[in-house]
Amino acid sequence: MSYLAVLASAAAGFGIGALWYMTFAGAWMKAAGIETDDKGQPVADGSFWSFVVSGICMILVAGMMRHVFAMAGIDGIKQSLVAGLGVGAFFITPWVTMNYAYAMRPKVLSVIDGGYAIFGCGAIGLVLGLF
Repeated sequence: MSYLAVLASAAAGFGIGALWYMTFAGAWMKAAGIETDDKGQPVADGSFWSFVVSGICMILVAGMMRHVFAMAGIDGIKQSLVAGLGVGAFFITPWVTMNYAYAMRPKVLSVIDGGYAIFGCGAIGLVLGLF
């Protein structure tokens, strides 16, 4: 397994998440029930550990996607991108949506988080395909 491919693709997925949640920050915080001040900023400071956990999880996802792609013979940018989008759309998003349905969370939260799963995994797949 190429450790560089896993780290680079995890960084790409993490970067997509940063862009995604900056774009949808207000809607996501409202749907998630995060209290904000009059400027729309979260009242509680973001935890450094949230980013550490996110980074570790992103490496785990990228590593498993790399392994599965290698076992399935998925090779090249196009195949890896499509497979990555499929992982996000047909594995992660349904699972998140199911959990949110049982927790009676707003539907928009599934849309925002599911969208990130799709495009984040797509980015991971794209970068894996470059290696």
